This record gives sequence, C-alpha cells and structure tokens, in this order.
Amino acid sequence: MTLKQQLTDDMKTAMRGGDKERLGVIRLILAAVKQREVDERIELDDAQTLAVLEKMVKQRKDSISQYEAANRQDLADVERAEMGVIEGYLPAKLGDAEIDALITAAIAETGASSPRDMGKVVAAVKEKAAGRADMGVVSGRIKARLAG
Repeated sequence: MTLKQQLTDDMKTAMRGGDKERLGVIRLILAAVKQREVDERIELDDAQTLAVLEKMVKQRKDSISQYEAANRQDLADVERAEMGVIEGYLPAKLGDAEIDALITAAIAETGASSPRDMGKVVAAVKEKAAGRADMGVVSGRIKARLAG
C-alpha cells in the first residue's frame, strides 16, 4: 500500500470515527500532495510524498516558534497537534550512530576530501536518509567532518 493510499484509508477511518482534528490534518496533507501533483503534472511516489510531509513538519516548527515568540500558546498547541499527526506518517528517525555511518559511507563513496565536496556528500546522504533525518543537522555534521 502506498503512502497516499494509507492517507486516504486513514481519512475514511477518521470520518467514520468522528475524529475531526485528525481528519482535518489528513485532509491538509492530501491537499498539499494533490497541489504538488497538479503544479508539476506528475503522480507523486512515496519518496516525493515524504518530501511534502517533511516540508509540512518544517512549516509547523517555524509556526510554533513564531507563535511562542508572540505569546500565543493556544496557536502553538494547535500546530504541535498537527505536527504530531503528520510525523506519524514519516518513517522512524535515524540515530546519531546511523547518521555518522551514512556520512562515512557517503564520503568514501564520493571520494570527498574538502568542504568543496560537501554538495556531493549531502546529496548522497539525502538519498539514503530521506525522511529519516533532519538534513540541517546532517549537513552540519558533514561540514564539520570535511573541515577536518
């Protein structure tokens, strides 16, 4: 079953169960997926759907920090709840040791030796860690490793 099919099935289950909050978030996810499909005139596969979900989580994190800065805890709580539902569809996050192993393998694979080669290494790691690691943290680790 693809991720989009799972989302559709979960939407139907939420409708039947009367879970309005979860239903609303799943509809937001499906709308974002559909919007990207229409914009790019393609059918999204699971990896592309995960990219949409990651983007939505990042948007929620940004909103939470802005709401908390403005002392709007009520709105931050709504964003946290939405983020929890969205994260339920993302694969389990990689641990520090697993991320380090991926970085080491990517450096060996690409033959990277200096910070100029960072782009190649990030691309190689991103391919293997899609949806399972925060690429901002990963790129920081890659930069530190290549810097010496």
